[in-house]
Amino acid sequence: MQKTSHSFPAVQDNQSILAHLNELSHSFQSMHLNQLFEQNPQRFDHFSVQFDQLFFDYSKQRIDQNILNALIELAETQNLAAWIQILFSEHEINYTEQRAAMHWALRLPEHDLVHSELSQQVHAQLQRMFNLVEKIHVGQYRGATGEVIQDVVNIGVGGSDLGPLMVTQALSDFKHATTKPLNVHFVSTMDGSQLSELLHKLRPETTLFIISSKSFGTIDTLSNAQTVKLWLEKSLGTQPETLKHHFIGVSTKSEKMVEWGIAPENQFLLWDWVGGRYSLWSCIGLPIALTIGVEGFKQFLAGAYAIDQHFQSAPLNQNIPVLMGLLGVWNNNFLDIQTHAVLPYDGRLKYFASYLQQLEMESNGKSIQRTGEKVILDTCPIVWGEVGPNAQHAFYQLLHQGTQAVSCDFIAPIQRYNTNQFTYAENADALIEQHHLALSNCLAQSRLLAFGHQALDQVERESLPLYKQYAGNQPSSTLLLNELNPYSLGMLIASFEHKVFVQSVLWNINPFDQWGVEKGKDIANQLLPILNGESEDLSSLDASTQGLIQILLGKTHG
Repeated sequence: MQKTSHSFPAVQDNQSILAHLNELSHSFQSMHLNQLFEQNPQRFDHFSVQFDQLFFDYSKQRIDQNILNALIELAETQNLAAWIQILFSEHEINYTEQRAAMHWALRLPEHDLVHSELSQQVHAQLQRMFNLVEKIHVGQYRGATGEVIQDVVNIGVGGSDLGPLMVTQALSDFKHATTKPLNVHFVSTMDGSQLSELLHKLRPETTLFIISSKSFGTIDTLSNAQTVKLWLEKSLGTQPETLKHHFIGVSTKSEKMVEWGIAPENQFLLWDWVGGRYSLWSCIGLPIALTIGVEGFKQFLAGAYAIDQHFQSAPLNQNIPVLMGLLGVWNNNFLDIQTHAVLPYDGRLKYFASYLQQLEMESNGKSIQRTGEKVILDTCPIVWGEVGPNAQHAFYQLLHQGTQAVSCDFIAPIQRYNTNQFTYAENADALIEQHHLALSNCLAQSRLLAFGHQALDQVERESLPLYKQYAGNQPSSTLLLNELNPYSLGMLIASFEHKVFVQSVLWNINPFDQWGVEKGKDIANQLLPILNGESEDLSSLDASTQGLIQILLGKTHG
């Protein structure tokens, strides 16, 4: 691994371009999207990009060509192109942890000529995972009593849970046919609530557990794993065969997995250069491969690889992740829009906003530059969202008539309910109509957010009382997929990964560490012995925490 703290690209003096962007933002305060579309009838063509199965329309963003040019100039002063080259290398770009960030290597082709050694490492583990997946699918992998595995439970948290959970839900239409029905479940909460509900429904003899933890030291995950071990041993006994047949481990720490009791042949290895929130492309994605099959997982990786190539080679003004990143910086830093909503119009993407919350806010929720100085621009906005039709009945009132400025990403597949898919054959026409209903709502909402009551006909506009009027001018982008399949979802996720990296470069921060997560865990470990009755010393704690602990221990009453 190459140490590169001395060779990171130098950031040029960007004060003049920041001042220019500030001037442009001031002149745009009174500019409405209605005017922008009136001034440029070809605006949609000028501000949209298609690559492979992904179409990106950003014509409803509050920009013009001058602003786009200035944003690209900002990227150039920050040496974005050089940073992209460093990302796709073995340099220790994550300088605070002395690690590279090579999640892109997880989707390299098997015989990649540029990174052949990396590719061989990755595909050796993937092939082991694929072999296990195929054994489970054909009923050859069995539990300790010889019964076929019918339920798989992924025990993880953060990136070991959110990514696989999101993708398995999103690709539910592409479930691989198995000898017997195979159900994949997810457990992440440290309080045991998910696990308690789930274990009542499962049979120990036919259940396989995946313990996913990069460090194999995450207390949330190991607490759930220990409870499961006791549950299994109560029914199947404490012999080594129980652990061997019912536990799979995914981690960087082979020795810790052995110590816990996971057989070496049931261990799948990660590398320190894979961040947790970027790990779903690795064997952390075992639940995904179990759901969509080996070929489906390969297509998933191929879609992400296509975006990797696009990100490295496309000109900045035609580069989808670069444009996504630049627009986010414009909205956040120059239009003072501090929140960003992710609004998929497809129920299968119900966990996509939750997944992006970790990807974006854990990566770019930073306030210290690589130079050690405080940032000069606000960094990551608050990311939130919901499946669009549900969101319309929840928070769209605020988007349309509230006082908050919000930017949005609308996401939808063009095609759905292909009549050739056996599952939908009988009801295809009705389901296609429902898909069109979702699409019409997606387009209507982005239109109304952009143009306000000007989107209505003139007669209706003139008769509207104030409380029924819509200001509009809320910026949004729309991402269309040809259809939601493993390949296109891989493209979509990788696009957001690279968008996050682009913004980190513009803000001059490290997106690959997460020190803000660590200290809370340390403090929790200090408090746990007190709650467990192993210590009574509260003297170092603040009055509020002392009082709450007294109540939790039943020593005082409200």
